[in-house]
Amino acid sequence: MPISSLASASFKGSSQFSLGVEEELIAVHPDTLLPCGGTERLLARAAIPPERVVGEVTDGVLELRTPVCDDAGEAIGVLGALRSRLADVTPLVGAGVHPLARFADVELRGGERYELIGRSLRSLMRQTAHCGVHVHVGLPDGETAIRACNGMRTWIPLLQALGANSPYWYGQDSGLASARSVICNSLPRSGLPRAFADYADYAETVRELCALGECPDDSYLWWDLRPHPRLGTLEIRALDSQSSLEDLVALVALIHCLTVHEASSPPPRRVPGPEALRELSFRAVRDGLDARLALEGSLRPVREVAYHAVAVASAYAADLGCWDELMGVHRLLERGNGAERQRANAAEGLDVMLQRLVDETVSGVTERPEAMAAAG
Repeated sequence: MPISSLASASFKGSSQFSLGVEEELIAVHPDTLLPCGGTERLLARAAIPPERVVGEVTDGVLELRTPVCDDAGEAIGVLGALRSRLADVTPLVGAGVHPLARFADVELRGGERYELIGRSLRSLMRQTAHCGVHVHVGLPDGETAIRACNGMRTWIPLLQALGANSPYWYGQDSGLASARSVICNSLPRSGLPRAFADYADYAETVRELCALGECPDDSYLWWDLRPHPRLGTLEIRALDSQSSLEDLVALVALIHCLTVHEASSPPPRRVPGPEALRELSFRAVRDGLDARLALEGSLRPVREVAYHAVAVASAYAADLGCWDELMGVHRLLERGNGAERQRANAAEGLDVMLQRLVDETVSGVTERPEAMAAAG
């Protein structure tokens, strides 16, 4: 999109609170379970339409994409079907980073976009592949998207804590719940954006960034959440990739409901400032489910904040068709998130942990005919 048109870019609204999900998974060698690369070869063998599976900037990372869906169950059904088809071609790892990948053992793919990213980010993109989940919620217009974006900023630390799934980094326990989030925050145009006054304020901010020369359009904004004018969505980008589809569907349902809540509600009178939100975000990615986050003016355990979030979200769950999926947040809290399971499994050895991570990524996949059809 030309810089001159950014400030007046229209927001392609959605007539309903539709849903789309993208997840990034790492293809691994069947013998070593280490990253294997070969994106083009894997895509050719899988023969899945490109609107459902594409390559990413790092060779060997595959992005799975749903069509526009009505609810979380439908979206994760499609992703499960795609995982199942890809598993016939290659084992997969669903995690924020591959826990045993070697430092700088990364190949970047060609193409104008990826070459620009490689030139501008230099060694930052050559350390290790990092993989996330991007949840798109359809919104009717730009002003609603900004209202939802501003409101969802306060939920990002909680979502990071719940979705943390990358404690191991280069074969070592990083001491973090989400090493991926720390990697992402080292990039430009990352982390939590400020609150915007309105859609024009957002568009002008994008115009200013693009005018600096290394951000051709708003797809080069790697914030934890961002309006997506061409799709007519708010895109939430805070989650690590998940091995467990059960965890993923619960997190997507929670995001769907909270986004609708923020889009439908007046701005809250009291929210943490940007500096406090950044501090809370770091604590969430460091401590995961052991973090303490802000709730009604005080610091509370993550589980208490999560139960509050589910209570807020439950007012929308029936209309959005995701009540059962939303209740999966309780199961996640009871059994632990991906980061906790990785650490528990690593107590039996890193090779055991990695094998279980691969097994979980392709277990529980749906084979429902409608999901297989939507997967192409």
